[in-house]
Amino acid sequence: MKVAIVGASGAVGQEFLRVLAERNFPLDDLVLFGSERSAGRKYVFKGKEYEVKLLQHNDDFKDVDIAFTSAGAGTSKEFAADITKYGAVMIDNSSAFRMDDDVPLVVPECNAEDALKRPRGIIANPNCTTIMMVVVLQPLEQLSHIRRIHIASYQSASGAGAAAMAELQQQYKEIIDGKPVTVSKFPHQLAYNVIPQIDVFQPNGYTKEEMKMFNETRKIMHSDVKCSAMCVRVSSLRAHSESVWIETERPISVEEAQKALAAAPGVTLEDDPSNLVYPMPLDTAGKDDVYVGRVRKDLADENGLTFWLSGDQIRKGAALNAVQIAEYLIKVGNVK
Repeated sequence: MKVAIVGASGAVGQEFLRVLAERNFPLDDLVLFGSERSAGRKYVFKGKEYEVKLLQHNDDFKDVDIAFTSAGAGTSKEFAADITKYGAVMIDNSSAFRMDDDVPLVVPECNAEDALKRPRGIIANPNCTTIMMVVVLQPLEQLSHIRRIHIASYQSASGAGAAAMAELQQQYKEIIDGKPVTVSKFPHQLAYNVIPQIDVFQPNGYTKEEMKMFNETRKIMHSDVKCSAMCVRVSSLRAHSESVWIETERPISVEEAQKALAAAPGVTLEDDPSNLVYPMPLDTAGKDDVYVGRVRKDLADENGLTFWLSGDQIRKGAALNAVQIAEYLIKVGNVK
């Protein structure tokens, strides 16, 4: 099994290395790719040093079985043909192919089988906020069909990459030192602030991030559910959180929901408000599961439930989900 990581020097690329090592992923050879800026860098994986190769239009992917790509939509579109030319499975972390009809959009806890049908050799990894939400929605959907979702996200700096995380830390230091605050990775200062904008605004007033949650949720869950999102950048460093309201076809009790969530794969129920126990990004950073708490009835809708979730955006929201897709393909013998 030969595995490639495209975008190896980025935050998600580095997380791929950690996740593959931690899960003892069955690879025999590893090759790292990057831009001119990162080519030549060296990283250690399981005690062996690997040098990042320059991503080029050539035959470097000829013997690759699985390629994890996380270098941006433009790079994914440009190099997809090179990556898949000789049969490699491209598991792409960008937004490039997510809504293409001939590219499956996969969260293994929800629709792993979709990964088996990939005419172009590409499987898309969904948006991080969508991944975490649908992992929690899936066991509830099995109790009663979800008609509507309202969601407010609280997304950490990590969602904008490693440089954005560094900028947030730099901003706090600059404020403490009484220096002008550096603002380049976000539309406004993030330190001591929240920004009600993630990605660019669309003609309907929603941002691209918010529309991803509408469209991707429907594709992953094979559902007609309607999702209205407000995505907000907050000044936590790593791990996203979400407040979610759902309306189901029949009322679901809190106890029924909690039981289903506690038994669901990829979910940890952490719900004891009387003892101040609920998920927080400070605790969920670095964890694999999506953590859920504050499950309660929606006072404005007799068929409604509301809950809070938190999960690591770089792990389950990106690298871990992609690796789980690859593990599923290996398990069912569906790699070239």
